[in-house]
Amino acid sequence: MSHRISLLPALVASATLALAGPTSAQSMQVPPQADPIIYEIVDAASAERVEADIRTLAGFGTRNTFSDTVSTTRGIGAARRWIKAEFDAISAACGGCLEVRYQSGFREYDRRVPDGERVPDSVSVVNVIATLRGTVNPNSYVIVSGDIDSRASSGSDGETDAPGANDNASGMAGAIEAARLLTEHGPFPNSVIFVGLSGEEQGLWGGAIMAEQAVAEEWDIIGVLNNDMIGNIAGIDGVIDNTVFRVFSQATPLERYRPERWDYRRYGGEVDGPSRQLARYVDRITDQYFVNLDAKMVYRLDRFGRGGHHTPFNNAGFAGVRIMEAHEHYDRQHQDIRVEDGREFGDDLDGVDFDFAARMTAVNAAVLAALAQAPLAPENVSIGGAVRASTRLQWDLGDDPHLAGYKVYWRDTTAPQWTNSRFVGMEDDFEFQNLVIDNYLFGVAAVSIDGNESVISFPTARGIR
Repeated sequence: MSHRISLLPALVASATLALAGPTSAQSMQVPPQADPIIYEIVDAASAERVEADIRTLAGFGTRNTFSDTVSTTRGIGAARRWIKAEFDAISAACGGCLEVRYQSGFREYDRRVPDGERVPDSVSVVNVIATLRGTVNPNSYVIVSGDIDSRASSGSDGETDAPGANDNASGMAGAIEAARLLTEHGPFPNSVIFVGLSGEEQGLWGGAIMAEQAVAEEWDIIGVLNNDMIGNIAGIDGVIDNTVFRVFSQATPLERYRPERWDYRRYGGEVDGPSRQLARYVDRITDQYFVNLDAKMVYRLDRFGRGGHHTPFNNAGFAGVRIMEAHEHYDRQHQDIRVEDGREFGDDLDGVDFDFAARMTAVNAAVLAALAQAPLAPENVSIGGAVRASTRLQWDLGDDPHLAGYKVYWRDTTAPQWTNSRFVGMEDDFEFQNLVIDNYLFGVAAVSIDGNESVISFPTARGIR
């Protein structure tokens, strides 16, 4: 099917969306703009439950990777068993809808490691995974993660108290609460994974183990939402703000995972890789379903010189972002609990705003629900239009039973977010007349009958069939 729309150069803005092409709005069923289920999920996020989970996790004293694994009350062993028990209880409440399991990997101490201070001994790294299996695409996954482990000043110290209330009991509590919220409305067409990852402080070990399994078993990962510190609103810079959070994302995939025959530098898309599209999706969902909360996209893999558990997935070729507070307080991270010259150090409960952590959890749950219900993103999106006054997009039609059609997007090359869009129905070939390819960037999303959209696919093929 081919569909053309004429766009006069002087009118290429939001107003152009009202212009009718050959397929008029009357001849297609346009999906709704919002999903009531997502509003319900957002409203149901509980600050009381999130607070209780953070307090429980902080109450294990330390969750350092090298801490006690035998005790029932202290150490990372007790913490991961409690997390599994919570996932099991959530599953029991929904009639066994979750597949709950441990995932283990072994990390052996290597004296040649430059950062050996964090790796004093060989250790078993254990993740806790709960999967809400999809009904249409069971091997396609949306993943939300938090970190189980915590640390004091020394990353290899398994004895000193390290409650890790914000880093990262807040993110782990968010993943648990997201499981409660989504299991009340699932299952969904796509699978959802809620996971606690271990060994983050020693080298992102838990994420690497999970990404390795995903590659080996050929998982289709739609996106990874890594939550690392979502509970603090008071920054070391003196700013106190509960209305903004950050989303970190890499610009384009690593060289070995880039599409064949596509040159980001020559053809465009330097800031349009899959992880960056996922970050834009988080921003759009936040704008759509939340009041007085803004997602600040940061064009960087992570904070300067630092890392998080989305990175191993990026390294394996999957889309993933880091979601976290906007204003960090470094005295409350990676520090022994102490007071020096009247200055307090340590990551305890006083540094967590539980209402904010619940709102951040709701953001994650909303994004998860939208992606879990959306059709899979269009594949083989190609683009053409060199030296002519039009731009043409083509893609493969999907066969999802919930697919309503496709939406084409475009924006100025300097715009951080997609600014213009048009629903075109069940088309696989669309041409923008009088819209010169040199001046804009383009994308395509699949839309479900209930209005949920896939992540936008940026065209990375030049051949128009």
